[in-house]
Order: sequence, then structure tokens, then C-alpha cells
Amino acid sequence: MSVELPLWRALTGYRILTLIYTCCLVASQYEKYVHPLGAVGYMVALAVWTALTWRHTTSAERCTRRFLAGDLTFAVGGILLTMVVESHERIMGGAATLPSICTAGSVLGFAIKGGWRWAMAASSLVAVANLVEREELAGNTIHNVVLVWVASVAIGYVVEVARDSERTLARALQIEAATRERERLARDIHDSVLQVLAMVQRRGAAIGGEAAELGRMAGEQEVALRTLVAGGLVPSPRTGAPAPAAAPPVAAAPPADAARGGRCDVRALLAPYAGSGVTFSEPGTAVELPAHAAGELAAAVGAALDNVRVHAGEDARAWVLLEDEPEAVVVTVRDDGPGIPEGRLDDAEREGRLGVALSIRGRLRDLGGTAEWLSVPGQGTEVELTVPKGAPPEGRRGGKTRA
Repeated sequence: MSVELPLWRALTGYRILTLIYTCCLVASQYEKYVHPLGAVGYMVALAVWTALTWRHTTSAERCTRRFLAGDLTFAVGGILLTMVVESHERIMGGAATLPSICTAGSVLGFAIKGGWRWAMAASSLVAVANLVEREELAGNTIHNVVLVWVASVAIGYVVEVARDSERTLARALQIEAATRERERLARDIHDSVLQVLAMVQRRGAAIGGEAAELGRMAGEQEVALRTLVAGGLVPSPRTGAPAPAAAPPVAAAPPADAARGGRCDVRALLAPYAGSGVTFSEPGTAVELPAHAAGELAAAVGAALDNVRVHAGEDARAWVLLEDEPEAVVVTVRDDGPGIPEGRLDDAEREGRLGVALSIRGRLRDLGGTAEWLSVPGQGTEVELTVPKGAPPEGRRGGKTRA
């Protein structure tokens, strides 16, 4: 809903209520007018105009310049008509004009539609009409004129600020949506294309000959693609350094055969990861999450196990523990490798190697969960992945890292 829509609704209500008040005011002063039928005729015309045009003040699209000009004409005309239907003595004594406080509704329409500049122009016309009607700079006249002028200009300025804020918010939401989509694509690229390029580089170097040249080219493309995925973060130059270490292809996506009513049993998604080097421990009952959240959690576990194979070695063992807590599902991945040196995760992200940043931390962040690393050099690494049971498809809370 637009931030200014409540203002239009308030203006519509204001016009109706002030019309009722002004009609009652004219009725109570009927016998005091010099030409009472003229006052009644104006009020009938004003009531018909309000009834026919009330929808014009319900939104910015319906409130046209033609309507605003007609509404202001009714207000200014009513002020000037007061000199005809009222006696000079009553006017000089401070009698209310025919439109009375209805005039403010016309000015506020200009303020909401066009901002403080339109409000200033409309309120200035009303001020001139009031001064002509009173024929002198009376204190109460100046007070009313200044009050309408200041109020309309202030409301116009607030409306302009609100519109700017709304546009800024809309732009921020667009950028956030684009960033999330970019991160999702980056995760998919990391889990597929980059891993294949790394495997081609490794196998080509092992075979030699023309395959080595193909492997070298694959390694160059891997570096370029990692840089693009990282959003332009250029890896730190290392003169004479070898190509980045190759990683084996990501584990095949586990089957999602436990989906029921949009929910999945996480045990069925993690079970395929168990093998000779991976021990999987699970509860005896189903551990359910929304299907999207369960799939993303399983993919993050797969990325963590890939990191074990790459950085801890083929002979390293890993243990995957699935826990079903009251408010969240927790998966712990532990290995007996050499551990992660302090600051290595941050260095890897700066170099464009975004397996942890995107495939693990990014997935958990989008689910509203957390990813925590606990690593002691020489004693292995433990990764704790936590996903709330009410995980939305697109979360907003960031993951946490400890190394």
C-alpha cells in the first residue's frame, strides 16, 4: 500500500465532515444573512459538487489537476460570495466565510497531490481571497491565513519526503531481490560448473599431454568464473603461484522421496551421504521441514562434506549428526582433518572461493538459520547448521561463522 493512500482517505473524510459542519453553521446563521437564499444556494452547490467528486480524493490517480482547480474555484468563489450574502458589519465583526473550514480541504488536496509548492500556490490564492473579503488586515484573518498556509506547506513537504522514502524502499527491495537471485545462481554455479572445471583441471594435469593444456584452460576459466560469481572480487595476485587446488565434483543430489504435503523428512535427504568415510546418525522418528528448506539444508551438508574431502583429504572421516530440537533442526558435520587455520575462511572469500560463503552460509541465511564453524588446528573441524522449523523460502537473518 502506498504511504500516501491513508492521506487521501483522510482528505476524503475531512471534506465530508467539514461539509456537514459548514451546512450546520449556515443553517444556524440563516436569518442573519442579508441574502439567505444565496447562502443556501451556495451550500447546495457545494454539497452536490462534493457528492459528485468525492472519489477524486481517494487516490492520486483520480485526483486530477482539473478537479483540484474546480475544487479551489468553489472555495475561493464561496469566500468572495460572502461579501454578497453577508452584511458589512458582520464581515468586519469576524463572521465566518461561506465555505468556512471546507477551504482547507481544497488546499490540502493540492498539498497531497503536488507537494509543498502546489500547497503554497493554493493557500496563497485563498489568502488573497480572504483579505479581499475582509477588506483589511484583521488579526483573526491573518491568523487563519497563516495557519492554513503553514499547515498545507508542511503537509506537502511531508508527502514529498514520504514519496522519496517509498521510492528508496522500492529500489532497496529490488536490489535485495536481485542480490538474492544472484546468490542463488552463484550457489548453483559453485555446486556444478566450478566443481566440473576443477575436476577437468585436476584430471588433465594427471593425464598430461593435450589433456594438460585442456586442464590449464579449465583452470583459467574456473578462476574467471569464480571472480564473476564473487561480484568482481579479484583474487589476490600470487606471482608464480600454481592454479587453484581442484575440488572433486559435488555429491549427487539426494532423492526427495519423503515429501508429504510440501514437507520433507530430512533423514531421507541426508541418508545418501553416508558411506565408508561418512557416518550418519539420525533420530528414530521423522525430522520434517518445508520441502524447500529441507533441500537447501541437504545441499549445505553436501557442500560441507565436499570441503572435508578437498581440505581434509580422501582418507579423512566425517560424522553427520541430525538433531530434532523443539524449534529447529540442527545438523552437525564433524571431521578428523587438520582443521582450518584462523582467518582462512575470510581469505578464501576474498580470493573468490565462495563455497562456504554461498553454498553453506548463504543457504542457511536465506532460510533464516545459522552456520557456525568451530575449528582447532590439528583437531578437525565442526560445522553446525541450524534451520528453524518455520523456515521461510526466503529468510533475512544472516549466518554466523566461528573459526
